[in-house]
Amino acid sequence: MTSDSTISGELEPTIFSATITPHRSLGQVGFLVLMIGFGGVSFCTGVAFLLMGAWPVFGFFGLDILLLYWAIKLNNRHAAAYEEITVTPSALTVRKVSHHGKAREWVLNPLWVRLDREIIEDFGIARLFLVMRDKELTVANFLSPPERETFAVALGSALAEAKRGPARTVLS
Repeated sequence: MTSDSTISGELEPTIFSATITPHRSLGQVGFLVLMIGFGGVSFCTGVAFLLMGAWPVFGFFGLDILLLYWAIKLNNRHAAAYEEITVTPSALTVRKVSHHGKAREWVLNPLWVRLDREIIEDFGIARLFLVMRDKELTVANFLSPPERETFAVALGSALAEAKRGPARTVLS
């Protein structure tokens, strides 16, 4: 037996759906090229210092390579985080999943939600958030300011469509 909300959720059209992920510009090949290049320069410079008699510097160059490797791997682990935003005529669902896999979900009524922006003149949209009563929910943190502007227009029009209500067809 299914509940009425499950049935109406299946029959309700999706007005807007987006999955936002962090941008990662360094792929596997880029990572390999960066590590080989940085490692080669560090090794050659370290050998030069070693030949001048400053042998401890050689070890610090090796430490730099390890720290760079660790920082990039940590950054790539954080790429697993994402946000899902779905708008239907009766629900605005925001689901945020952290890089650890922990999910938080908010289901809001699109009739009572307002999309608001924090704009910095030289920067663009610094923050995009949903406001319901006195509560704010920040969305689209992973996007750049121009991408946030495009996202805000699309989400704003989806919320406006949800506020107009579902389209009804008259059968004769």
